[in-house]
Amino acid sequence: MIAEGEVPVGDSVEGSGANPAPAREERAARPARAPGNAGYRSGGDSRSDHGGGRRTRPRFFRPRRSVCSFCVDKKVIDYKDLGSLNRLVDAYGKIRAARKTGTCAKHQRRLAVAIKRARHLALLPFATSRMHRAR
Repeated sequence: MIAEGEVPVGDSVEGSGANPAPAREERAARPARAPGNAGYRSGGDSRSDHGGGRRTRPRFFRPRRSVCSFCVDKKVIDYKDLGSLNRLVDAYGKIRAARKTGTCAKHQRRLAVAIKRARHLALLPFATSRMHRAR
């Protein structure tokens, strides 16, 4: 029999919860953060604090929009102009991305056609000699 004011074993005072949340004092306290261990929300620079932990990101960073050099200078892309084509081809002979060079989509398409024509006429290499040495 249960005496007056006692709670039977297995039942909680609050009622319906099978596994009630532990009291505040029972939970483990979080360790304090080290001064050099600033999170993303701090304004500190990641290079200055060598405490480890998360790296901070600069907050309001917007890269400057690069402008297409062919649009600005009103240049015509020509397959015979090897000086400008060589700037837009990397060391392995690949066409560099428009994100890297800053050319617009229209001029990137024309540039690809001009580079392919120059390769076909042996003005530009398909692959450099550096690639052949690596094998």
